[in-house]
Amino acid sequence: MSLTETTINSKEIFNGKILHAFHDEVILEDGTHAMRELVRHPGGVCVAAIDDENNLLFVRQFRYPYAEVVLELPAGKLEKGTTPLENGKRELLEETGAVGYNYITLGQVYPSPGYTDEIIHLYACRVKAVGESCPDEGEFLHVERIPVIQAAEMVLNNRVFDAKTQIAVLKVAALLQSGKI
Repeated sequence: MSLTETTINSKEIFNGKILHAFHDEVILEDGTHAMRELVRHPGGVCVAAIDDENNLLFVRQFRYPYAEVVLELPAGKLEKGTTPLENGKRELLEETGAVGYNYITLGQVYPSPGYTDEIIHLYACRVKAVGESCPDEGEFLHVERIPVIQAAEMVLNNRVFDAKTQIAVLKVAALLQSGKI
């Protein structure tokens, strides 16, 4: 059993600034045909920045699809020609004004594999210094520091809804508890 699908026809139905949507016809393992809708995305990065008091730097920002303010770790989309780590360092500085050191990877996540090829790269770091944030044009953020233990409790008590943030917070909490960070 190979569990693979072979694309036999792909039609781009939307070509946006960030997202590209496709309507594909595939052949399934048993030889039957099926239709797939796919959103191609350049990928993203998320950084769990830990200060000297074991607080995580968070941002609150309005997220249009949900029509609400969402609590998240600093994050952003990948820019062509740069590595995920370079993107993470840039996003951390832009959104929080922080400069990190001792970066470690927390792995990658597929946020919604049923319809998008987006991959989010997760990192953790220690905070070296914090200056002024410089968000992108049209980006409005409020920076907060939350103790790692409290942040993990917030995730477990359904008070943090962003998936990449949930995963990174729980990984950081586990690594801190085991002395690996």
